Amino acid sequence: MKSATLITLPATPLYGQIKNTLREKILDGSYVAGGQMPSESELCAMFAASRITVRQALGDLQKEGLIFKIHGKGSFVSKPKAFQNVSTLQGFAESMTAMGHEVINQLKSLQFVPASAGVARNLKVPQDTVVTEIRRVRLLNREPVSLELTWVSEALGRRLAQADLVTRDIFLILENDCGVLLGHADISIDATMADEDIAQALAVEEGLPVLRIERLTHDEQGRPVDYEFLYFRGDAFQYRLRAERQTAAKD
Repeated sequence: MKSATLITLPATPLYGQIKNTLREKILDGSYVAGGQMPSESELCAMFAASRITVRQALGDLQKEGLIFKIHGKGSFVSKPKAFQNVSTLQGFAESMTAMGHEVINQLKSLQFVPASAGVARNLKVPQDTVVTEIRRVRLLNREPVSLELTWVSEALGRRLAQADLVTRDIFLILENDCGVLLGHADISIDATMADEDIAQALAVEEGLPVLRIERLTHDEQGRPVDYEFLYFRGDAFQYRLRAERQTAAKD
């Protein structure tokens, strides 16, 4: 029997040690969320490291989402991202206020337009049927976090036009004011680049990646009632999902 061979693992490089030390200080609150990190010069002196090494450590922390950089000002500790659990069907404000966040809506427009091919297909109406298009920017704790484009039928839209879309979720208005009992939603999640309209609404640079949610909500009878695209700032929000393991049936 051959004897085991001892493998010597390489020591953590200096940039990794700096990264790990700074990460610990961020996670334990020594560097507070929103606060400025020590400058590169200060970090070079603290760790007796070169500027290239410090920049590599900071770059890794930025990739992990723990810090962000502002040109000409330095590095700052990222704020914890708000999140919404997509395993339950809830409106944005309904979910966020339950966690203690403040939500304000900016109603950009509510208009009656001919249904495009995509909208018509999802709402199961003929193309060019008049539907209601609603555009809102959602502010979380006074900062823009999402742009919401919603399409519903003309009849529901006229009810929504009379409701308070500035402080209330559309889901709650549909259920409580319109008597529409919601059943389930089909959700697709991907990323896209912010065009001029999205960038302006979310106060981000044009071309930056944003989280895109496509959601088609049905009533209890399975009829589509609400079709929407939600564009979220990736640095400020995340969707979470819990997946349960299904075991194979035993013989």
